[in-house]
Amino acid sequence: MLEPEELQELNQTIQKYLINKKGLDGLDAFHKSLINSGIIKQVKLPSYKPITERRLIQIEGKPISETIIEERR
Repeated sequence: MLEPEELQELNQTIQKYLINKKGLDGLDAFHKSLINSGIIKQVKLPSYKPITERRLIQIEGKPISETIIEERR
């Protein structure tokens, strides 16, 4: 059994491998044509930064959404 962080890291590694393995020939050709025509300067690849686990926090008083609405008035 893997921990959630290990599963996420494994998933990201597999995604990187699949992108590199496929080569995305059609998409690569499209990106190259955009670069060659001068429409874009570079193609940014998706980031594979780990997603941190978010925890809910308890607050006292009225909901924040109500405060935001009141301040906008």
